Amino acid sequence: MSDEIKKDLNEDLLEESESYPVMPLRNTVLFPQQVIPIYIGRDKSLKLINELPPNSKHIVVVAQEDGSIEDPNPDEMYSFGTLAVVLKVFDMPDNSKSAIVQGIDRVKILDFKEKDPYYRAVVQRMSDTGSADDIELDAMANNLRQVFSELIQVAPNLSEEHTGMLSNIQKPSRLADRAVSLLTVSNPEKQDVLEELDIKTRVEKSIKILTKEIQRIKLGEEIQTEVHDEIAKSQREYYLREQMKAIKRELGEDESQVELKEIEDAIKEAKMPEEAEKVALKELDRLSKIPSQSPEYTVSRTYLDWLTELPWSKTSEDTIDVKDAKSILDEDHYGLEKVKERILEYLAVRALKMEKDPDGAIRGPILCFAGPPGVGKTSLGRSIARSMGREFVRISLGGVRDEAEVRGHRRTYIGALPGRIIQSLKKAGTNNPVFMLDEIDKLGMDFRGDPSSALLEVLDPEQNSTFADHYLEVDFDLSKVMFIATANYQDPIPPALKDRMEIIDFSGYIEDEKVQIAKQHLIPKQLEENGLTKKDVALDDSGIKELIGSYTREAGVRNLEREIANVFRKVARDKIEKDAKKIKVTKKKVSEYLGAPRFYSDLAERTTKPGVVTGLAWTAAGGDILFIEASKMKGKGGLTLTGQLGDVMKESATAAMTYVRSHTDILGFADDFNEKTDIHVHVPAGAIPKDGPSAGVGMFTAIVSLLSGKSVKDKVAMTGEITLRGNVLPIGGVKEKVTAAHRSGIKTIVLPDHNRKDLEDIPEHIKKDLDFHFAKEMMDVIDVAIPGLNGRKKPKKSASKKIKVA
Repeated sequence: MSDEIKKDLNEDLLEESESYPVMPLRNTVLFPQQVIPIYIGRDKSLKLINELPPNSKHIVVVAQEDGSIEDPNPDEMYSFGTLAVVLKVFDMPDNSKSAIVQGIDRVKILDFKEKDPYYRAVVQRMSDTGSADDIELDAMANNLRQVFSELIQVAPNLSEEHTGMLSNIQKPSRLADRAVSLLTVSNPEKQDVLEELDIKTRVEKSIKILTKEIQRIKLGEEIQTEVHDEIAKSQREYYLREQMKAIKRELGEDESQVELKEIEDAIKEAKMPEEAEKVALKELDRLSKIPSQSPEYTVSRTYLDWLTELPWSKTSEDTIDVKDAKSILDEDHYGLEKVKERILEYLAVRALKMEKDPDGAIRGPILCFAGPPGVGKTSLGRSIARSMGREFVRISLGGVRDEAEVRGHRRTYIGALPGRIIQSLKKAGTNNPVFMLDEIDKLGMDFRGDPSSALLEVLDPEQNSTFADHYLEVDFDLSKVMFIATANYQDPIPPALKDRMEIIDFSGYIEDEKVQIAKQHLIPKQLEENGLTKKDVALDDSGIKELIGSYTREAGVRNLEREIANVFRKVARDKIEKDAKKIKVTKKKVSEYLGAPRFYSDLAERTTKPGVVTGLAWTAAGGDILFIEASKMKGKGGLTLTGQLGDVMKESATAAMTYVRSHTDILGFADDFNEKTDIHVHVPAGAIPKDGPSAGVGMFTAIVSLLSGKSVKDKVAMTGEITLRGNVLPIGGVKEKVTAAHRSGIKTIVLPDHNRKDLEDIPEHIKKDLDFHFAKEMMDVIDVAIPGLNGRKKPKKSASKKIKVA
């Protein structure tokens, strides 16, 4: 620096109140003694350069915190900058300017005096702190030079000349500034060094920045080398493979040709339909023209594998012996006579058709087993397959929401696969398996489509002979498949889908059936699983009935099996700990093992009070009895209904009340009884929701009993829907209701006349203990339940029909 400039500088700095022009820099930090070119394009900066006086070209250069800001505010610039002198200014072709500036010293901006036309600020020169003659500082300076020499070896933008420049600088403070100024590091890192006034700390920070830069450059080179090596390796492998192919072609051992020949043979062996074979051969021709390294090759090869591995012509032979099939069904499941009858009918029809036309096609039935959980729907499907000599496949549709799960994905998608129908047929290996669609009532739908709509084609006998999977894009014949769907509830199944299936209701097991199932299936299975034999334990009928009635409440037998397992585990423990011999599990022993009963059956109590009637109900866990209670009080003819009754049940009570009011002359009640009386009908238990029309007869009888003051006959239960004309309409669930009544000690049952046919389903040993009365009209019910009620006034009507089954 010239003596004249130094003199001018010192004179300027003596005047504390004088301000300097401030030039913000976007992406540069200027250090003292550093000379750099500056491109000047912003309006304020151009005005600053143009208005610099010839005799004083000092400015303050300060870096912006964010270089993207066009017109920074004072708080958007760093507080430390560099006092600089403008050495030369050049005009540029685009009316901008370029200037050469040299840093002089560190300054701190104290205050901005002017904003327009450009910033002016009062600054304070910042002196270095710390001793310059420190031995430790000299050592650090030497270390800095050494690290910089190492950086030159790896940095592409530095040369040996820069090392010479640093070797001529003796002062550690200037050495640190110069070293950092030569690096291409971020502005905040450079600014940190500029603002550091302690010489030792500044040198230390400079060494850290240099070391970090060396590590960054070396790491980048390592990554570049690895990438290059990987590319070179891939090229080498490709070259070697091509050489290998050329050698094999010369020897006549081309692998691709062998592979294509194998696929062609597999296509012929699959015995596809003509259309499917045409598509497969066309795809094979396409495959032969695709390089084996291409991703498209794998897609095409996978598609051909699916086509060749499907059972186009593989059919398992059905069992012709109907008796043998029946014995297998009986061996696996107790009861379920309607289902077994339907399967045996199918086998008989197939046997007759095969006698007349061995090559004739017979469509598989499409059944839907509907019933509560645990009644054997899924396991019966496996048993049916075994009795028919067919393969068995099962897919669960619970929670399936994507239509592609049924029909597959199109091959345009990466990782596309056929739907679960085609996948399961490939797994089965034959084109006529027993195919179980489990939980069909739990299908969902969302933006990906509606799987239940896709199943319409699968389960339609008129359409499924040409089932088109999106992946295969050729038709596959599903007409030989025997589809069996299962559902807990029929309501969620779409009507169009339900119409395509033959619904077979599983009503649940009654107590006697559960006892037989436990003896024949559950007890032997649990004996084996718990390491016991018949010599170790015996579970008698009373113990089984206690488990059924007091520890389970279900339509199926899953919980019963768990409770049997629970008992046998305790027996096994007794055998080990107490060295017990054969243990007989009776009703009392069951209570000892399992504790207090969890459930109790409502025993038919003597209804001594008027207004109390025993009704019959159907539940998912079988049948049950319920009590209908009626009470009256002074009022204005209101009818109150409680007990969590549904709309249908409430309407039944209203209809019963209307019939009573419209037939007061026949029943012997005062015509104006309702003007002074409120009636309350309650059906316990209040926490259990109830609905259905079958309680109409019971509600009518309860109201009549209440108003007449006469109690209902002991051990009488009733069920039936009523009309305003006094007719008794049929109801469902007769088998379950009658069984529950028998279990509860009922002796007389009143049923609608139209339900006479349903007695066929009731076991003989239950029928012989009960008196059945069949009512066509509501007065027929009163004859049985409240005999002698105003019989003289009642007009002559059809008497109720009584059946005693002996």
